[in-house]
Amino acid sequence: MTRLAPLRPRGRARRFVAVTAAALSTVLLAPSCGGSQTGAGSVSQSGEPKSGGTLNLAFWPDNAAFACVDPFQTYWIEHRTVIRNFADSLTDQDPATGKIVPWLATSWKIAGSGKSYTFTLRDGVTFSDGTKLDAAAVKTSFDGDAALLKDLPTAYGGVYIAGYAGTDVIDDHTVRVRFSTPNAAFLQATSTTNLAILAPSSYTKTPEQRCLGDGVIGSGPFTLDSYKPTEGLALSRRPGYAWPSGLNTHTGEAYLDHIKVSYVAEDSVRVGNLTSGAVDVAWPRNPFTPEQVAQLQGSGDTVVSRSLPGPSSALYPNTAAGHALADDAVRQAVQKAIDRTTYAATIYGHDYPVVQGPYDTTTPYAATQAAALAYDPAGAKQLLDADGWTIGPDDIRVKDGKRLSLVYAITSETPGDVLLQDQLKQVGIDAQIKVSTVAERPSVIANGGYDLIGTYYTRADPGVLQWILDPAISGSKALAQNSQTPAAATTVKALFTTGITDTDETRRAKTYAQLQQYLVVQGISFPVFERVQQAAFSPKVHGFRYTSEAFGSFYDVWLDS
Repeated sequence: MTRLAPLRPRGRARRFVAVTAAALSTVLLAPSCGGSQTGAGSVSQSGEPKSGGTLNLAFWPDNAAFACVDPFQTYWIEHRTVIRNFADSLTDQDPATGKIVPWLATSWKIAGSGKSYTFTLRDGVTFSDGTKLDAAAVKTSFDGDAALLKDLPTAYGGVYIAGYAGTDVIDDHTVRVRFSTPNAAFLQATSTTNLAILAPSSYTKTPEQRCLGDGVIGSGPFTLDSYKPTEGLALSRRPGYAWPSGLNTHTGEAYLDHIKVSYVAEDSVRVGNLTSGAVDVAWPRNPFTPEQVAQLQGSGDTVVSRSLPGPSSALYPNTAAGHALADDAVRQAVQKAIDRTTYAATIYGHDYPVVQGPYDTTTPYAATQAAALAYDPAGAKQLLDADGWTIGPDDIRVKDGKRLSLVYAITSETPGDVLLQDQLKQVGIDAQIKVSTVAERPSVIANGGYDLIGTYYTRADPGVLQWILDPAISGSKALAQNSQTPAAATTVKALFTTGITDTDETRRAKTYAQLQQYLVVQGISFPVFERVQQAAFSPKVHGFRYTSEAFGSFYDVWLDS
């Protein structure tokens, strides 16, 4: 069962300036993007918080492929935001620093270079079905997730527990999680929604039942009342909740009585619903256009943003024999031919952040590769000239009678795709846009029917790229294998192995910096734009913040009456 997240370009056919490219002339954790268009990363809490009320939130719709609210199985960002509010995790991650802080676990010890993690659990925590959180419950949760991988090897939480060997109950409040090989990223993984701890009763349900919300029981400040795919879902305040992460501003029960989520497909309708007061929050899949921001701000609404951690929106090549991108010079030419500054400004606005590398800037250990990603069409032409690709009569290069054509596989055409196509054409590369359905996409990948394709995954740890590029655990083994030559794959695998087995932060930072440089220089990743999560809020909404994963936390949210 393949659930590789399709590239969903953030800026659907809204606007496009019809100009050609020729006419357009190592930190641990970087700050999230800002600027007048993207706004701040939280909604300030002004005044005295009030309890009560229903928050009405309009999301981008889910679909059949992503209709799932089980933490371990789902990727869909909107569902993971909902999960964050009804299911707690062992730890939390500070979005400002990347530091892991206590939550359901008050402390932990790491041994064996990341092969063993021992957690001391918080006392007095219960799940919403009344059962207590203890070491046995944590064991049931991890063992149940691991067992699920036998039936669903591509379940999204699987990458977090790579090498899982078992969980030991030391006593009621102490639990040890073991791995067969070091997993230095596991501590961060325990802060994610995908490894949120569910009640033991949840694991008596089938994976299909859990996807639809049946028996999904967490220990969070809200409970899941109902979920109807493509229609909406509902949450209610959990009475007696008293164990939030220290990253929140209060303790005790949530302020809101209810959260009602509706799915609205059209951006204009979602924005209109907010400006008219029909909803309190408009949450798009793609960033708002500058025109929409002006409309929202003109109505007194606030737009907040945070770059999504994990891989930037990037294209990955097919380097298999017979494909043009098996040629290193062609890959390097593509890298130089992409004008990322123009892309960001043209598609999203003048203050939209320009992508810096294979990771978005909110990813721990993200290291800028801006110099290597500089727009250099002259350099691209020189590379192709030296490689024997000459300009043909239609300005597309030819070598040995073969045109330099690349199949650019997407699931829906956007202005960004057309702009990329135009930029590549300026150096003599014919990018043929091939649109297929989401259902057809796995076959396109498996059959090698593409030269460039995009995907991403959201996680605030650099090891997330293994889910894309490591064939052993990738959501698509074919994409992972196609994206690298055999020699490059050996180097990439070695860097991933070092990064996942070394718990020293300084050495991890160096390893992942080397990885990012290698991915760019070798043309394994073609970063196109920074992925930014945005949401707009009515002036009556207070106390919202983004988590480290750029999901929404509604625990501190309250409403003016």
